[in-house]
Amino acid sequence: MDFATTKAKSTDLFGGQSAWDAKQWSASDDRVRGGKSQSYLEIEDKSARFHGTLDIKTLGGAGFASQKCTGDLDLSDYVAVKINIAKGDKKRYTFILKDALLPSNPENGREQSTISYEADFTLPPETVPGDAHNRFVIIPFDSLNATYRGKLKNDAPAIDTKNIKQISLMMRSFFGTQEGDFALTVSSIEAISKIPKHSDAGTSKSNDGAQLEEQAVESRAYSALEVIGRRCGIAALSVLAGYLIFRSFFC
Repeated sequence: MDFATTKAKSTDLFGGQSAWDAKQWSASDDRVRGGKSQSYLEIEDKSARFHGTLDIKTLGGAGFASQKCTGDLDLSDYVAVKINIAKGDKKRYTFILKDALLPSNPENGREQSTISYEADFTLPPETVPGDAHNRFVIIPFDSLNATYRGKLKNDAPAIDTKNIKQISLMMRSFFGTQEGDFALTVSSIEAISKIPKHSDAGTSKSNDGAQLEEQAVESRAYSALEVIGRRCGIAALSVLAGYLIFRSFFC
């Protein structure tokens, strides 16, 4: 698909003025590597519900489930992505961008590896028990971690925001710390050219080991990688990559 963008301070990529289309999204789950996790993206009341089941037993503690949208997107006039969340659980999610893709592997049809730029995010708990509602997360492009085949790539160039080729939402186990059913309802994803001045939540990059999960799934060497991950601070991996508020995000 081709994404229409303007030089406005913000533009809707999905949702809002650019209606969600479930046909633009496809699953990329650990089933391609022998796992049993499954993900779906369904349109409900003008929002997209990213949901599924994360299985970590089949692959020895590791697992991932994701939905991806491939196309051509120029975000060079913007500095961040804002994810408007209508409803969500309290699990940790990952937002991923790619600025380059390779042809599928002719032997197995899988997407070949390229550099991913990603950030993890969680929603703070409500003041009352239950799911979180009407929050937003702002992810600055310069806060994204570059990874390749599950390893941080510190020498990677900055993401080329003029040539975004893929956007993904992912649920992963973070070395067995979460599993089971998950659900995140996103009302819209927009690009913004300026980060609000009042926003003062953390925007730092995740700790080393951000995407070792996929490497663990691929190699099924979870035990060794768990040790590596924990040495790199994987237990403290969840950095709030944005700005979360309790009021409505339409302001």
